[in-house]
Amino acid sequence: MAEGDNRSTNLLAVETASLEEHLQGWGEVMLVADKVLRWEKAWFPPAIVGVVSLVFLIIYYLDPSVLSGVSCFVMFLCLADYLVPILAPRIFGSNKWTTEQQQRFHEICSNVVKTRRRAVGWWKRLFTLKEEKPKMYFVTMIISLAAVAWVGQQVHNLLLTCLIVIFLLLLPGLNQHGIISKYIGMAKREINKLLKQKEKKNE
Repeated sequence: MAEGDNRSTNLLAVETASLEEHLQGWGEVMLVADKVLRWEKAWFPPAIVGVVSLVFLIIYYLDPSVLSGVSCFVMFLCLADYLVPILAPRIFGSNKWTTEQQQRFHEICSNVVKTRRRAVGWWKRLFTLKEEKPKMYFVTMIISLAAVAWVGQQVHNLLLTCLIVIFLLLLPGLNQHGIISKYIGMAKREINKLLKQKEKKNE
């Protein structure tokens, strides 16, 4: 067991180091983004919502085709990938990179690797469920996809995408400030109360 943990820890360290090397040019930008996403200032959440809403309003106004939208998005990513490593050191000053910033950059990369691992783990669990309990897998997938399809039919595509993007960008801050754990705890307490009430009625 200890050997497996050591191997997993070593693999995590290798993957983190590799990601740090690939994203070295984005270091300053990632630190600024990290501060915004963790809500270091009170006005960051409304700013996130405002900027995302403005972007989606522009998309709604321009009403591009799917092909044009995807092309522009990929073009923006290519420009950012080329320009950010060149401009970031000039804007932020690479000579000001401190040990504390390097440590935080390492933590961000480590969290990205862990998140990627969790996503792969959930994907593997889904296929394990398919192999071990095919009926349960089938029912779960059909109900989940039907629910998603119904929501997609009720809400405009662009609005739904905007809400999902806003939620994903607010998620690190919600997690950092303990809001998610607070509401999950409340939900668990309510569920436990309901279960206890049912047990009392059955008695």
